[in-house]
Amino acid sequence: MKEKPLLVASDIDGTIISSQDRVLPRVQEALTQAAESGVEIALATGRPHRWIEPVLEQLPVRPVCVCANGAVLYDSKYHRIVKAHELQPEALTEIVRAAREALADRGGVNVAVERAGTGDAFDDDPREMFVVTPGYFHLWGTREFGEQREERALEEPAIKLLLRNTALGAEEMYEAVAAAVDPELGHVTYSMDAGILEVAPPGISKAHGVAELAQMHGVPQERVLCFGDMPNDIEMLRWAGWGVAMGNAREPVKEAADEVTSTNDEGGVADVLERWFSLS
Repeated sequence: MKEKPLLVASDIDGTIISSQDRVLPRVQEALTQAAESGVEIALATGRPHRWIEPVLEQLPVRPVCVCANGAVLYDSKYHRIVKAHELQPEALTEIVRAAREALADRGGVNVAVERAGTGDAFDDDPREMFVVTPGYFHLWGTREFGEQREERALEEPAIKLLLRNTALGAEEMYEAVAAAVDPELGHVTYSMDAGILEVAPPGISKAHGVAELAQMHGVPQERVLCFGDMPNDIEMLRWAGWGVAMGNAREPVKEAADEVTSTNDEGGVADVLERWFSLS
């Protein structure tokens, strides 16, 4: 990228935050310099918007963020959903059927769903926004979820479907399930090593969300800079004018990027931003 970026979109986990869940001071400074230069800053994450507040508190701005792997645009300043794309009940049911059939002899699947709500924590009951089904073993240390029988959980639209298998890793699950799910029904990806897949509405990915955000800000594709480390970042890095993989990224992510920077614990995001935005 020869010209300065006008939009910087970064993944959260393994990218903009360290292994201790902190935005390193040097990364904070680089983001501050970029923001003060008029650059739009955004997070592009698989997390639901409800789970990004601890990161936002460490940023110099309150941006519109791409959440749930592109299914949601969330205005963090005004705590509202700008746009949401949803999986419909018929698609949810068919995806679960296909995944369960693909993994029938490998431990099967349990499911959970994420819903958008309004974006306002005072209005949205977390027990209705994140719903797990009996037998679903989730990986996050939160009690903010509801439990419903599977038929009930799949009766309403969702921004994300989670498929869980405790016998396999995510890559093994992906190889079995992605080929079994019609892309017209949903987009399958993953963002961690444990056995959990994330399904977004068809055609929806972080790339789609960042493209919507760039259009909102009037930024051309070639002036968008993106950072990521996991397979759910691949489409975004390929779409961006300049896609940067972290030094700790999975190999397919590095192959999809224009550049590989240092790791999240070494401030890799700052290494790139400081080319254009630095006090020195």
